[in-house]
Amino acid sequence: MRTDRWLRLEGTTNTRDLGGLPTRDGGTTRPGRILRSDNLQTLSDADVRRLVEDVRLREVVDLRSTAEVLLEGRGPLRAVPAVEHRHFTLLPERGHHTDVFAVENADLPELPDDWADSVLPRQVAESDQGEPPAVRSYLGYLAHRPENVIAALRVLAADPGGATVVHCAAGKDRTGVVVAFTLAAAGVPHEEIVADYAMTADVIDALVAKLAASPTYAEDMVRRDVASHTPRAETVDRLLTLLDERYGGPLGWLSAHGFGPAEQAALRARLRD
Repeated sequence: MRTDRWLRLEGTTNTRDLGGLPTRDGGTTRPGRILRSDNLQTLSDADVRRLVEDVRLREVVDLRSTAEVLLEGRGPLRAVPAVEHRHFTLLPERGHHTDVFAVENADLPELPDDWADSVLPRQVAESDQGEPPAVRSYLGYLAHRPENVIAALRVLAADPGGATVVHCAAGKDRTGVVVAFTLAAAGVPHEEIVADYAMTADVIDALVAKLAASPTYAEDMVRRDVASHTPRAETVDRLLTLLDERYGGPLGWLSAHGFGPAEQAALRARLRD
């Protein structure tokens, strides 16, 4: 386990820095700029102080669904004025709350008993039917929520005067896809992007146990064994290969969806100097 990139916090199990990764031109990504993580709802007071004062966290990019955010409630970082929160769900949803943090102080209706139905079923393209389930899910983020993938990357490309953390529930699937594009823009080679994705397997037991303690995620955690939750290197390797075949690489996908060379350069600069 490459422990130099892990940020050990009391309330998370899968937080690590995107700094310290090699790039194709012989450089290294800069630490303290962008972090990836699992859910931040259970951060301790000491965690919050460490993130805000030591790491200088200034922005949170939350990739969970609207229902997840509302069910879990405000996390402790929501009480810190210096930290901006942005929300970009990568799942197709009913309704119009595209940024739940922008409207959370309004009189939102309570979530109905069938809140899970707010997440719409994904339609799988015929060409993707033969792909493994996880790969199909990742392709689904790109097919059904490309605008939110791009929006999240635009936030990551901007300098908030400190660090930004991008997270979902486990910090492996939705976060893994956004991070893969981020690292590709920074010039991190294919095999290192795959290795970063696979690092979550090192903490999967603790991660599953943490999510199982939340009513929001408990059913899914106990319904499947730990092995089924464990990220496999071949999943993101296959995703990157498909992006190579269909778009000439992750940057080609970004360009095709409106995130062109200037914005790619800004994202690269965020991690590279």
